[in-house]
Amino acid sequence: MDSPLVGAPPLAPSSRTWMAWATGPIARIVLMTLVLRLATALLAFFAQVTIPVYQDQGFGVYRTRHAFWDNFARYDSGWYHGIARNGYEWVEGGRSNLAFFPVYPLAMRGAGLALGGKPQDFYFGGIAVSWLACIGAMLMLYRLARLDVSAAAAERTVLYALLYPFAFFFGVVYAESTFLLFALTAFYGFRTQRWAIGALGGLLACITRVNGIMILPALAWLAWTHVREDRRRLAPVLAALAVVPLGLLGYSAFCYALSGNPLEWMDSIRRWEYHPGGAPWTGLQTLITDLATRPYHYLVHGQMAPYDTLNGLAAAAALLVLPVVWWRLGTAYALFMLANLLLPLSSGQYEGLGRYTSVFFPMAILAGAIQQQSLRLLVLGISAAFYTLCLVLFVNVHPLF
Repeated sequence: MDSPLVGAPPLAPSSRTWMAWATGPIARIVLMTLVLRLATALLAFFAQVTIPVYQDQGFGVYRTRHAFWDNFARYDSGWYHGIARNGYEWVEGGRSNLAFFPVYPLAMRGAGLALGGKPQDFYFGGIAVSWLACIGAMLMLYRLARLDVSAAAAERTVLYALLYPFAFFFGVVYAESTFLLFALTAFYGFRTQRWAIGALGGLLACITRVNGIMILPALAWLAWTHVREDRRRLAPVLAALAVVPLGLLGYSAFCYALSGNPLEWMDSIRRWEYHPGGAPWTGLQTLITDLATRPYHYLVHGQMAPYDTLNGLAAAAALLVLPVVWWRLGTAYALFMLANLLLPLSSGQYEGLGRYTSVFFPMAILAGAIQQQSLRLLVLGISAAFYTLCLVLFVNVHPLF
């Protein structure tokens, strides 16, 4: 019997283009990202209505508790909301929202005003910015990963990035997905010699998170790899590198205009008892000693022990894979991870370490490149299990932030 397609007119070029897009990696990545974001939101909702809330954080999306929307707004979300709604305020000698860099809350403000400008609209705007930035980051991650691995491995890279134990931060009112998008853009631009794109990504990363400037050593290494091959590239390379710290300089100038101190953003951070500059191994050494010598007593009787353990183990895992990142993916990626680990570790604190490591995209590329299916499934299963645990703790207001 003849095929029913025999003799059928060929598809128009526009139809072929649409079908290729709809069945291609871009569509799959967008769909995968949205499905995981929606699944995470539903899981958070069920956790909220079945597990008692650990503590009252004192604010929510609405004036009264909402078991669904409040899961997107925990801890630092309140600070971002305050900036988006009311702008920056300097509190002399106290905790100031100048500690939170401006790109994300300003984008949140624009989205909130577009949605109507009511108090809850700024939270909804923050969610929209985070979700859109997450989609953009996953698409950029795929393109960046393709410079090193196959198309199939690059798609797996996206899945591993989305299911990293602390990757739920990509979908809530936090700046993580926005920072990841700009960091990936900077690396892609510098790796492919698209200097304007790389410079813009690096500049925006520097004013999205306080440790954004720590991307500069890695970008400088990438720049050097191009210059040493061809000195004629020196001018555009140096120009691109010079643009990156301008974001931090601009924000420092704003802090000076508001408070009289260009480093008020740093002083504000210190008022949260966050003092970088110590020996970076001290905190992890103490944690590993406690877990090795008295794990049960430490985890059961230490009030912050479970949360410190989750954060500390995320940092320890990143340090362990750092040599493999350097060996397989190059010095620049290793420098990016190392610089962004040493700064928070030097404070001696554990809080935030898991969230900071969520943007370590080289680890996702390594995981995506694993050849053995059994090992891939093992890594994915462990990651998804801890993702669920950390998400449940976060939405029920445990001190995991």
